[in-house]
Amino acid sequence: MPELPEVETTVRGLARLLEGERVERVTLNRPDLRRPFPEDLVQILTGARVTTLARRAKYGLINTDRGQTMIFHLGMSGRWRIDPETIEKHDHLVIETADHRFSLCDPRRFGSVDLVAEEELDRWPQFAAMGPEPLSDDLTAEYLHAALAGRKQAIKLILLDQRIVVGLGNIYVCEALYRARISPMRAAGRVSLAALKKLVPLIKEILEASIIDGGSSLKDFAQPDGELGYFATRFDVYGREGEPCKRGDGTIKRLAQGGRSTWYCPNCQR
Repeated sequence: MPELPEVETTVRGLARLLEGERVERVTLNRPDLRRPFPEDLVQILTGARVTTLARRAKYGLINTDRGQTMIFHLGMSGRWRIDPETIEKHDHLVIETADHRFSLCDPRRFGSVDLVAEEELDRWPQFAAMGPEPLSDDLTAEYLHAALAGRKQAIKLILLDQRIVVGLGNIYVCEALYRARISPMRAAGRVSLAALKKLVPLIKEILEASIIDGGSSLKDFAQPDGELGYFATRFDVYGREGEPCKRGDGTIKRLAQGGRSTWYCPNCQR
C-alpha cells in the first residue's frame, strides 16, 4: 500500500501541473472503486479551478474554487498517470485541463474518491479522530510520551494507530524503531521520554528522506510521471530477514504483529 511518502510524492507531482488550472472534462469509466464515486463528482469538478493540492495522512486533497475538495486514497495499487498516451482498462477516473490529462489508475480498486465541502474537512469521519501529522510540529516526544502513558500494547502497533499519529505505515515504523534502537515488542508505556526524543526526529528524518527519494515504489506504486522511487534501496531492516544487521550486531529477524510483518534486530533493539 502506498504510504505517506508515496502519497506526498504523488500530491507534489500533481500540483506542478494541476494547481491553478481549470478542469475542462471529467470522465468516469466505471461507477465505483472501493465504494461508489460521488454522484455529483463530474458536475462539481467540470469547470472548477483547482486552487491547491494537499495531503492528510495517506489521503490526497484536490481543493477547488467551488468550496469542494476531492479526496483520493490510492488503496493497495492506485496511482495517478499524467498525460497517458492511451486510457487503459484500469484508468477509472480521468481529469482533463487545457494542457494535461490525469488518470487515476487502480487495478485492484481498493482506492476511493470522495467529495467534501472544505469547511467540513476536519469533521469528515475519516479525518475527525486522526492524530497529528508526523512531519508537523504537533508530533513531539512530549506528546507521544503522554499518549503512550500506561499503554501495554507493543510500541510498533501503537505507532500504526492513526488516532495516535497519522500516516505512519509498516515500512517506516520498522525503520524508525531500528534506528532508534527500540524493540518493536516493547510495551508502549515503557518507552522512556529520552527514547522518544530520539525516535521522533528519526521518524521525521526517514519520512523526509523517502519523500526526496520519491517513495519506496513497492510492488505497484510509481510516481505520477512513471518514475520509480528508490528509498527501498536504503532499508535497514524492512524485508531483510536473515541478512546481517548493518550495525554488525546480529541478524535481522521477522515476526508477526497485528497481522503485519515486523523486521528488527534482536541484538541492538531493546
